[in-house]
Amino acid sequence: MADEATPAEAAPPSVLELLGQAVASIPGVTGIRIEGGELVAQAARDSLPPVMTMLRDHPRFAFEQMMDLCGVDWPERTERFDVVYNLLSVTLNQRVRVIVTTDAVTPVPSIHTIWPVATWWEREAWDLYGIIFSGQPDLRRILTDYGFEGHPLRKDFPLTGYVEVRYDEDRKQVINEPVRLTQDFRSFDFLSPWEAMTTLPGDEKVYTERAAEQAKG
Repeated sequence: MADEATPAEAAPPSVLELLGQAVASIPGVTGIRIEGGELVAQAARDSLPPVMTMLRDHPRFAFEQMMDLCGVDWPERTERFDVVYNLLSVTLNQRVRVIVTTDAVTPVPSIHTIWPVATWWEREAWDLYGIIFSGQPDLRRILTDYGFEGHPLRKDFPLTGYVEVRYDEDRKQVINEPVRLTQDFRSFDFLSPWEAMTTLPGDEKVYTERAAEQAKG
């Protein structure tokens, strides 16, 4: 009697999937997924500090370094901003991306006491997106001027901005003034100067000589 076929064994979970299962068990993590070969964890905004502390201190994770923090603007959503944290474990050679959401008025807990470098990134997210971080003692602009109005990476911010900076020769100082578009429309032919030029100075001599030769022939 022939042996009955045995069902194929399920493939064992990958290292990334095992890490994802461990991260999903942390209180405050609301979901995980794998995108482009990277682990992404969604976390509740108010649970962010304990989640990050666990990811840093637990030996299963050992994410000693926060590599960066950035914002993403989704203006059609009620909570329009993603705050994205990229963490690295040098010890275990693994990475995770943690994401929380917020709106323009609800603060996100600062994590500068967990990773002091977060102060610079939180200032940048505040400057460019207007994301508020509660408990951050140094929430100042970092890339734009201190008198700048608005947050230039919001998708509803005009590409031209509201003001422009120039040096005033009469006042001998840098001044801000409303943007003035001196040229509303310009037509481009998308050709380089050499491609757009069909004749060059002196070509008329060549054409004259060719015409004379053809006349003789």
